[in-house]
Amino acid sequence: MFDALKEKLSAVFSKLGSKGKLSSEDIDSAMRELRRSLLEADVDFRTAKDFIARVRERASSAEVLQSITPNERISAIVYEELITLMGKPAPLIISPKPPTVILMAGLQGSGKTTSAVKLARNLKGSHSPLVVACDLRRPAAVEQLRVLAEGAKVAFYGPEKPGDSDVLKVVRGAVKFAEGHMNDVIILDTAGRLHIDDELMNELKSIAEVLPPHEKILVVDSMAGQEAVNSAKAFHELLSLTGLILTKLDGDARGGSALSIRAVTGIPVKFAGVGENTDALEVFSPERMAGRIMGMGDIQGLVEKVKSAGIAETEIKSPGKIAKSFDLDMLLKQFEALEKMGPLEKIMGMIPGMDKIKGFKAEDADTNALKRSKAIIQSMTREERRNPKIIKGSRRRRIAEGSGTSVQSVNQLLAQYEQMKKMFKSFTGSGGSRRLKSLFGFGR
Repeated sequence: MFDALKEKLSAVFSKLGSKGKLSSEDIDSAMRELRRSLLEADVDFRTAKDFIARVRERASSAEVLQSITPNERISAIVYEELITLMGKPAPLIISPKPPTVILMAGLQGSGKTTSAVKLARNLKGSHSPLVVACDLRRPAAVEQLRVLAEGAKVAFYGPEKPGDSDVLKVVRGAVKFAEGHMNDVIILDTAGRLHIDDELMNELKSIAEVLPPHEKILVVDSMAGQEAVNSAKAFHELLSLTGLILTKLDGDARGGSALSIRAVTGIPVKFAGVGENTDALEVFSPERMAGRIMGMGDIQGLVEKVKSAGIAETEIKSPGKIAKSFDLDMLLKQFEALEKMGPLEKIMGMIPGMDKIKGFKAEDADTNALKRSKAIIQSMTREERRNPKIIKGSRRRRIAEGSGTSVQSVNQLLAQYEQMKKMFKSFTGSGGSRRLKSLFGFGR
């Protein structure tokens, strides 16, 4: 998401960079293009207007106009104003007296049921969450929640008998279940509708009366554009929402609702869904989102993925030893760790400056190439992995045949291995350990 907006903003700043010192006319032209880019990205009209007014005021200062690098100054201003636009982070409310009750609401198709399980999985490290099936109207909704909960290894509670339609009975039963199983967070997956109606709202209000929620979170499909903003406003008027979860932020929609929903509704965005799997939920960070939009990458997100993939600080304490012992077994471990970090195109998109490389597109990252490289190494003998220099013509043909690839692919992998070994050697010597740790995000 935001790829089109990112490209247009980059074009605006590039044009400013070619001007040297800027005039008021240059600023006016840039603001018109910036405003057009925001509107095309489906940002709310009034929000875009206010945003441009703030940027224009700051960009028109004498300090910026007389700067040697005015385009960089204006780029920084836009980055800061994007953060302001999306609002300060709002942490999830956790009650000091368990259980914490979280009511999940949303229209059908917004990703509410999946988000309920994602949230439970996100909390699992520090809490004992329970997901409760309160959607007794949609066919298979209860079973969907149960299957997702089992996959994520979180506790589930639903109606005692198939076909039960008493939602309040389920809610009361969930409270007793939570008490007996030491669940300190109860997440209620409520019914959705194709549109907002009185029946839906009355049911939500009844649930809230039986079990008052500490959080009332609306799950919003960010690909729905301004309709997402409108539904958030309607739900908020009736329920007094405390937070939002934006889903499908990994999609290819224009994304304007993600930028303007906080400004229009006043409701903080607490989480962002960035994939279909139950681990694809991030705490919403305006700084990280703004960084992605501005083409600055997402170093914080990349570091988190590196650490979650199991690359520990202790593994990179001695770059000199790594350079000496770096063999194809170690390279295979790096490939496996990279796979754990998620889709390759997302990882590449997090690296600052990748979008500046001519012809590079994150979506073109070849995940299959990673699998081929693994297959090639796995087709080698232990001796060959430890001492790649012995891999000559006949061995290369055997490895290619065993991995279902070509001799050319084997040659490419061995060449990449030699390049990586040289890279590790560059980190030896004074300050090498510190530089290598910095590369992987440690010691910051």
